[in-house]
Amino acid sequence: MISNYYFINVIRFTLLVLVQVLIFNRLNFLGYINPMVYVLFIYWYPVKQHRATFIGLSFLLGLFVDFFSDTMAINAMATITIAYLRPTIMRFVFGVNYEFQSFKLSSATQVQQFTFLALLIVIHHLIFFTVEIFSFDNILLIFKKAVAMTLATLFFCLLFSSLFSIEKK
Repeated sequence: MISNYYFINVIRFTLLVLVQVLIFNRLNFLGYINPMVYVLFIYWYPVKQHRATFIGLSFLLGLFVDFFSDTMAINAMATITIAYLRPTIMRFVFGVNYEFQSFKLSSATQVQQFTFLALLIVIHHLIFFTVEIFSFDNILLIFKKAVAMTLATLFFCLLFSSLFSIEKK
């Protein structure tokens, strides 16, 4: 059972990096919108797994995307931040201390799942573009890029989630 979790996470990690690097990094909607679907790894990662391993894997995920995207560890910083903030975001969205209960993301309502994913993406993109632009003189540009990328990323992440989820009966 435990090895099944590792196998699924390795497959998700590899496929999300490949899809991001080979497909989504090459898309340029309106010249600057490239959806960052690799954030789904942080969304899908099992809740009860070891936190240090999760943060390490999130760092590697961001670093691999940075390596192939030539973005100088900006993705790694953003993914580590949302991986670190994930328990706080989960407590905010789901309203329970999930660490002491048997909690599964699939048992939450669709509104809660959407809110959780949207918060992960918004925080990731705000950190990413703040570090990329690194100027408060361009705060409107940071928000413009963050909002546009958040909408595109959220659309594709919801599409992937609906395509690769198991239907509840």
